[in-house]
This record gives sequence, structure tokens and C-alpha cells, in this order.
Amino acid sequence: MRVANSNAVVPMLIFILASLGSLSAQEGNSKPGGFDGTFRASTLKGMEEAYIPTLYASSHAANLLQLKNGDILCFWFSGEGEGHFNAIVMSRLPKGSRQWSAPVQVAHQNHRSFQNPVAFQLPSGDIWLLHTSQVAGQWQAKGQVQFLVSNDAGNSWSTAKTLFGKPGSFTRQPPVLLSEKHWLLPIYYTPSRSITDGAESNYSAVEVTTDGGRHWKECLVPHSGGLVQQSIVRISQRRFLGFFRSRYADFIYESTSDDGCAWTPPAPTPLPNNNSSIQATRLKGGSVVLVFNDRSAGAVRDKPRTAPRTPLSIALSTDSGKTWPRIRDIEIGLPVGNDDERPKSEEYSYPSVLQDSEGRIEVAYTYCRQTIKVVRIDEDWIKADGTNGAKEKD
Repeated sequence: MRVANSNAVVPMLIFILASLGSLSAQEGNSKPGGFDGTFRASTLKGMEEAYIPTLYASSHAANLLQLKNGDILCFWFSGEGEGHFNAIVMSRLPKGSRQWSAPVQVAHQNHRSFQNPVAFQLPSGDIWLLHTSQVAGQWQAKGQVQFLVSNDAGNSWSTAKTLFGKPGSFTRQPPVLLSEKHWLLPIYYTPSRSITDGAESNYSAVEVTTDGGRHWKECLVPHSGGLVQQSIVRISQRRFLGFFRSRYADFIYESTSDDGCAWTPPAPTPLPNNNSSIQATRLKGGSVVLVFNDRSAGAVRDKPRTAPRTPLSIALSTDSGKTWPRIRDIEIGLPVGNDDERPKSEEYSYPSVLQDSEGRIEVAYTYCRQTIKVVRIDEDWIKADGTNGAKEKD
């Protein structure tokens, strides 16, 4: 069981109120200090936090993108709930602002479920937005990947087209852009019924294009059964490091590559995984940060399973991912006695992380499926006293 602390009191009051009866978007936005998109000081010293306004009842799977003009965009899927009718929505944080905009709908289609948006900006300024698409009410085995483009900083978008039509195609993590036309895009395939039932059949690949997305070469990650949502970090000119979510809820796995196509078989890291998404990035100073749920279902890799999506933590490596001596919790969760007492709706998951133009680390994540929460910290915050996280107790 994990030990909670008093620093989580204010966010937990928000969650407790919501758990007594689902707050509508209007109720959340009218609540003082609620989902209004404004950055405020957190009860955790050195952290700022904002709850982005809501458009629909359910929100999940954020991804951040910093534009060349300094604005930060946040994309996620929002609607009736995962697997049901959902749209891709977007909120903007203008450069120098402390206020996220009200979200706008970017892409939707009747009777379709859109999920896992991924956005990136090319050196030319064009923004690509990828997302998955499947018939609402059906599981991911029939998913495909669509894309749309903006050439005006995200103010308008083209009509969506299919990028990868193979059934079960899914995205989650942003690509590594080696040049205007040379990209490495991690994808994965989900032929299973769910994230546990048959999920050992899921596997990962990297799609490589050298002509700006017109043609693609698929590079399979060997022995990646049950390992998905690879987050790729470029460590040096010719070294790439990838981190995987594990359907077995045991550990985060890692793989390396010299060219972005030929990958080593993934091996477990010391960091736990709960069969939920992670994301990593390299900071300007060379350190690597990885945001994840510091929780697993056990160290034995036997069958697909899950574990609670709390706490949400950030790990810091100063030796290119070889060791992770610093871990600090971003969101601990309700101070309950054990996981059986924890509401099923409580989760802090699917993080996105980047370092902004001012050097701050921005982390966006699902906040109990009600909204997207964004926190701001810096590298020293992770290194501060008492930063090893609340550890599991026997």
C-alpha cells in the first residue's frame, strides 16, 4: 500500500466532490478554482497546476505540442467515453499566458470513436495531427490511423484522411523528426478484445518515412508481444532509446536502435508499469525524464493484467536512461487505506511531457477522466529533498 501525504488535500477535495455525483462541464467551470484553465500554485511547493476547461463529459489521452511561435497546444479525445463516440479536441496556451483556452473540436465523425491524438510541427510550420478511428462501440481490433494538417498554427484543419488502414493500427506517442521529411513514428497493433483479454498478441513497430509521409517503411520491434505505445527519445545523433508500456503490468521495457528501424528486443527496466501509458523526453541539458504510474501488478510476467492508475510520478536519469535515481510523485491520489477502497473512477494517467521555451517541464495527464490537468515543474523540483516517491509498503 502507498503512503499519502497532506500535499494532496486540495486536489483530492476536487475529486471527492466530483465522485459524489459526476460534475457537468458547466458545474466544473463555475466552481471557484475549478476547471478554468488558469495556472495556480499547487500545494506541492515549486509546482504550478491548471485544470483545462471541459467540452464533453469524458476526457482522456492528452498530448502536448509546443509550436515555433511559443504557443503550447494540448490535444485529447473527449466525448461519451473510451470506445464510444468521441471527438478530438484542442486547447491552446498562448506564449507568456497563464490561461489555457476553452477547448475546440478539431475532428469528429458520426458513429466513430476517435482516440489517442498525436501532433507534431514540421520545420516548415505545418502541423500534422494523427488520431485513431474505429466504429463506436467496437474495440480496438478494427482501429485505423487518420491524419489531418494545419498550415495556420492550428486555427484550421484539413479534412481527415486514412494514413494506416491495417486493422488494429494505433498511435499514442509523437514521432522523432530527423528532418523536414524524415520521421520515425512509433505505432502498435491491437488485435485483442481488450487491454487484457488476448493482449499478449499486441505488438509494436516504427513507421519510417523519408518523403514527408507519402510513403512508409514498417520496422517491426522484435519480441514485442504485449509491449505497446513506444516512447522514443533521441539520445545522440545515432542512438535512439524507446520505452514501452507492458500489457503484463510488470515493468516499463526499453529497446535501443542506431537507425530508428532496427531495434533490440525490449528488456525490462527497474521502473514498474501498470499496463497504462507512459511518456519520456530529453531535456535541453541532456537529462531524460519519464512520466509514469509508479505501480505494477507484480514482477512476474505471466499474463496480461492491470494495476491502479495512481500515483503519477516522474523519474529523472542523468546517464541516458541507464539508471533512475530520482523519482517524485506528481499526483498521489486519495488517502485511502487500500486499493479496494479506491473509487474505480480515480486515475491519473496517460501523461504527456515536454520542456517549454522557458525551460519548464510541462506534464499533461488525464484527471479522473473528468478533464486534463497540466502541471509545471523544473528539473530541480525532481531532485529536491524527499523526491524518491512514496514507496510500496509491505
